Amino acid sequence: MFRANEAKNLCGYDEIPTKILKLSVPFIISPLTYICNKRLSQGVFPGRLKFSVVKPILKNGDKLITSSYRPMSLLVYFSKVFEKLIYSRLYEHISISNILDTEKYGFRTNTSTENASYKLTHEILSAVNGKCVVGGVFCYLGKAFDCVNHNILLEKLQFYGIVGKFQALIKSYLSERYQKVFIDNINFSNNAASNWEEVKHGVPQDSILGPLFFLVYVNDLPKITATDAKISLYANDTSIIVTKPNLEDFKITVNEIFLDINKWLKTNPLSLNLKKKLTMYNLELKIVMTVI
Repeated sequence: MFRANEAKNLCGYDEIPTKILKLSVPFIISPLTYICNKRLSQGVFPGRLKFSVVKPILKNGDKLITSSYRPMSLLVYFSKVFEKLIYSRLYEHISISNILDTEKYGFRTNTSTENASYKLTHEILSAVNGKCVVGGVFCYLGKAFDCVNHNILLEKLQFYGIVGKFQALIKSYLSERYQKVFIDNINFSNNAASNWEEVKHGVPQDSILGPLFFLVYVNDLPKITATDAKISLYANDTSIIVTKPNLEDFKITVNEIFLDINKWLKTNPLSLNLKKKLTMYNLELKIVMTVI
């Protein structure tokens, strides 16, 4: 990530640093407010704000392999202003309607890794104290933000009551987005960049709306199985705790869960990252399972 001083000088394709725009707020606040209100009433996201510059950030592994990098989107600052308006209205609707599953942690207030870890540990220790067979199925969704299907996301938003102009605004935000990759974000020369290409799926990395859209997209994941398993989600990690009085019932339940997960992944088209140092115990499956 970038340090605070670097963040102030970051900019999108318009090459206007964040620092300059913040200093200009007293002079642009009035026309900007008018434009925001106009776009909200029309249900249209400004087209020129749907261009993002992608900066590859090395995560780990070989520097010559593209999969070793995380794509960070440098958005136009004005885009984030509009995103904040959409976010506040969408999150208010989601909170008032209690839409998000209570077992969904991450990207929300008071849902930290500590909360998720406590929940997981509590379920395991309670099963151990009850002398039951307990196991965990831990799944990591690979490149989840990049694989979000726009049509499916819009259908889920409609199911949760997002309709009319506001739905049209979100659809406008997702559609006809373009991005190009810059190897060096300091020098915006054509020699260091790819061509502009349309983004047909996924939500922008490092955007304000991206995490909230992802929460909505996977919100139905804990409800995929009819079993009594305890499912918790943190960002794109899914932990499923299975507790049974005997090993045979445990195996049957875990196999049912694997089938349900596979069906959900195909429907929503997402995939598991099987390179997250996963291990296997007692079952010939490619998802981690630990039996205590």
